[in-house]
Amino acid sequence: MTGIEFWHINCYLLVISNTVLNIDYKALYEQQLNIIDELQKSTDSLQITVSNLQLQIIQLQKFIFSGKQEKFKSNPNASATQQELFVDDKLAEVVVDKTTIVPSYIKTKTSVRINHKGRNPLPESLRREVTVLEPTEDVSNLTAIGEEVTETLEYQEAEIFVKQIRRPEYIKPNEDATTAKRIIATLPDNGFSKCIAGTGLLTYLAVSKYVDHLPIYRLQQIFKRDKVKIDDATIYNWLKRVCNLLEPLYELHSKTVLSTKYLSADETTIAVLDEEKKGSSHQGYFWAYYDTAKRLVLFKYQKGRAAQYPKEVLREFKGYLLTDGYEGYSHFDANADITTHNCWAHARRKFIEAQSFDTTRCEAVLSLIAKLYHIEKEYADSPCDHRLSARQNNAMPILNELHELLNKYNKEALPGTPLYKAIHYTLHRWTKLTVYTQDGNLRIDNNLLENSIRPIAIGRKNYLFAGSHEAAQRSAMFYSFFYTCKEYNINPKHWLKFVLDNIYNYKMKDLQQLLPQNYKEIIN
Repeated sequence: MTGIEFWHINCYLLVISNTVLNIDYKALYEQQLNIIDELQKSTDSLQITVSNLQLQIIQLQKFIFSGKQEKFKSNPNASATQQELFVDDKLAEVVVDKTTIVPSYIKTKTSVRINHKGRNPLPESLRREVTVLEPTEDVSNLTAIGEEVTETLEYQEAEIFVKQIRRPEYIKPNEDATTAKRIIATLPDNGFSKCIAGTGLLTYLAVSKYVDHLPIYRLQQIFKRDKVKIDDATIYNWLKRVCNLLEPLYELHSKTVLSTKYLSADETTIAVLDEEKKGSSHQGYFWAYYDTAKRLVLFKYQKGRAAQYPKEVLREFKGYLLTDGYEGYSHFDANADITTHNCWAHARRKFIEAQSFDTTRCEAVLSLIAKLYHIEKEYADSPCDHRLSARQNNAMPILNELHELLNKYNKEALPGTPLYKAIHYTLHRWTKLTVYTQDGNLRIDNNLLENSIRPIAIGRKNYLFAGSHEAAQRSAMFYSFFYTCKEYNINPKHWLKFVLDNIYNYKMKDLQQLLPQNYKEIIN
């Protein structure tokens, strides 16, 4: 090895030594920690994404195979007291018939006795078609000591027919027989002059479409079986005329509903054909308002879901307003005349959806919510002051326990997961969720209104869309009347037929008598 080569080797080793000695181990360590932290965040983000996708799959499977269910299924190992919260009616009982003692074991014979309520009686309001069957044997000299009555429920197919009114014409000459006048009976005027459809057919069309959810084209097919052809444009014009006649009654119904001191509000979508959107439909909204005290339903159609729509409708409202967690209602918080409170069914729904991903925590929350509902069920028929006392003495301790539990889980839950979202939804609205404990007249949830909205989803699947914004508002009018009839257990067919036959002869000051809630008073 030459001296020059030796010198080069020494220089190389010196450079390596200096490089090693100048390494910043702290910076390198922090750099590795940052890399690990980024990887952990990426892993958490992927886990949240997977959880949300799994939640969507489970919700879709429930919707396809078992429908929308919000029943809380408790752990089978739960205590007997907890299980009692979810068991209401006794469906069957086990009866011990006989016990046989055998040397090696005890054999017990059991049977199941089904508590069947028996056949429901046939309504007395139905027309009876009586057929008397006499014995084949001669009974002319015998005295009947009684009779045996057998009733079956029968059906007669609806009939479309022509109602013909004939009016004889007469000529009455004057005294000097130089002139004469024509005498003929006046046609009854019910607001449908020159309309080929009678009130019975108009009633059938409206009830079939908005109660039975039959699209117009299916009704046309039914008519064709009787060789009657009616254009769809003609049917829509008929329904439009019905709405024009009902417009004053609808305005009176709106004022009646909105004059209450306790109102529930919710909204649901409706596809609407819009001339400005060629090749696509517009997503409009049915805004529903429910008078909890009088059980009156009001629907109004709006083109969107903006907060301005309920604000305009409720501009004169004063009292309690029950809603879901939609932020569009939040501007009512600043209104001193309105006390807003939220629905526990919506909060509970979030934890039911998250139950598949964190069973233990969700069941703990749902068990407490179930206790709140158990109190409501126990005091549902009690006087208002008793219900208020039960909420203050029994529900408030449960709410306090639930609030502490949610705060605890909020620190433990991974952000973005279904459990975290459920907790955040509930805690963010906690004050409004507890308002119902301040007044015995308030309800714990918005289910009464949701029950009125739910059938509209069936109609959407059948008729798919409204033909225009005006047609959507006409639908809102029919829904308002028909679902109020449902609340009062009134046959909408009977109510609408009566109104169409009589409203034209009512003065404005007497229209109140034609509202669905007053219909029974008229016919009795």
